Amino acid sequence: MSESPASGPPPQIPATRAPARRPKPATTLRQRLAELRGPSVAPHPLDARALAALAANPGCKRRALLDGAGVDKAVLATALGSPAAFGQSQFAFIRGNAFEAKVKADGGTELLRLLFERLGGGAEAPAGATVPDLTAAGPEGRAARTALALREATAAGGWALLDHPMLALEVAGSPAYLEPDAVVVHPDGTWTVVEIKSFPMIDSSADAAKVGAAARQSAVYVLALERIAAVTEGAEVGHRVLLVCPKDFSNLPTASVVDVRKQRAVTRRQLTRLTRVEDIAAALPEGTTFDPGCSAEDLGAAVEAVPAAYAPECLVACELAFHCRAKARAEGAVESLGRSVRGELGGLTTVAGVLAAAAGKEGDPADPTVAALRRAAALRAEALESVSGGVPCL
Repeated sequence: MSESPASGPPPQIPATRAPARRPKPATTLRQRLAELRGPSVAPHPLDARALAALAANPGCKRRALLDGAGVDKAVLATALGSPAAFGQSQFAFIRGNAFEAKVKADGGTELLRLLFERLGGGAEAPAGATVPDLTAAGPEGRAARTALALREATAAGGWALLDHPMLALEVAGSPAYLEPDAVVVHPDGTWTVVEIKSFPMIDSSADAAKVGAAARQSAVYVLALERIAAVTEGAEVGHRVLLVCPKDFSNLPTASVVDVRKQRAVTRRQLTRLTRVEDIAAALPEGTTFDPGCSAEDLGAAVEAVPAAYAPECLVACELAFHCRAKARAEGAVESLGRSVRGELGGLTTVAGVLAAAAGKEGDPADPTVAALRRAAALRAEALESVSGGVPCL
């Protein structure tokens, strides 16, 4: 008789484990910015002029995001129906290029003479300088090639002229690639930024506003160069830049030295205050895009989703200024009156609110701003009453 199997609990069949769900790959900042710009839209380069304007208004998240994403603000403004009414004319552009070519002719002989005359103690100009080839693929490649050329020229201990080098600078967490007119490496390891402008220098003096703009632009280049100099032995970035302009009413080049230490310090502080682009992009609604192929309504909604900090100064520095001004005026925002006025009005954010507070209809009388407005309104009413009564108003 065969032995029966032992009684007991049935064997446990191991449960089939469900396959682990793979996490969705995170979208990189580069991909996110490409989505904002439009998948088929090439990034618009951020030059030093735009970067200086951005640093002058660090509270504008709209400009920080658009510039960081490489959105062409001029195209966007046109699509919104508020095209920018400024820009360099084609004639001025051609004239500027011709003057720059004249300055850099013959291996930069005239440029080196002017540089040595202004910064070299009045001795004879160097016989010549090496002009390294900075050709490379893409802005990243050109920036790497420029850094290598700067290190090699510094180690060689001679004069070197870098024609249109490419510099990299991180702005709000996003890389910006900048292209100065020239950078000269001195035998002692000093790097000097050269800015070539087509506006005239009459009697050794140029328009103060234009020189100031050139100084702010050059300060951005100095900041970018300092990043390379920090890892280059024996290198030092000069805080004085060479500004080359036409002399008087001729096409002959002359030069002036501009100290940019103040502009450099201000620009560096302002760039540090910029909100990171990825933080601004993360707060936007899903599907937000600034693709110029979208309708004006969709573009308007996308632009309004990003906070702006408009001021009248934006009219000469930002392509979207006319759009932002129209919105500020429609909302009665006090920002349209200027930053100084906005700062004086405290918590009052609209023109209607300011007028109501001055008339005694709104506002806390204990508020110093409200009290000052009511006092000003009373003085104005008193002056008008005196004029209407025939009494001269002092």
